[in-house]
Amino acid sequence: MKRASRSGLAAALTVAALALAQGALAHHSFAMFDQTKEIPLKGVVREFQWTNPHAFIHLEVPNESGGTDLWAVELNSPNNLKRQGWSRTSLKPGDKVTLVLNPLKDGSKGGLFVSVTLPDGTVLGDATRAGRTGPINVPTVR
Repeated sequence: MKRASRSGLAAALTVAALALAQGALAHHSFAMFDQTKEIPLKGVVREFQWTNPHAFIHLEVPNESGGTDLWAVELNSPNNLKRQGWSRTSLKPGDKVTLVLNPLKDGSKGGLFVSVTLPDGTVLGDATRAGRTGPINVPTVR
């Protein structure tokens, strides 16, 4: 009886571990971004979040009706960005920038960061991919 209980417990723990691992894999999916498209946006930085697991840029972009749309742009982790020369002060609220992103497939106002041109003309990317600036640790879709 004890042997059957241990086998059952081991099976239950294995199933639970596999279920939890699926969530971890899903977190690192980039399937929601259309990496075959790049969209340039001119706007004003509302907020630059230097947080784990991913940094974010919130960008106010003028729209056709005279207002602004708020875009959320996902970057790499601060650790990876820092190794590429970024800092928590690389972008400041009020900075007028041109940002390039891979858009969300569902059409929402957001995307995966490719590069940003700062007010002084400096271009920051998120690593070199296929001879151009682009996200690091993200598989290229061809």
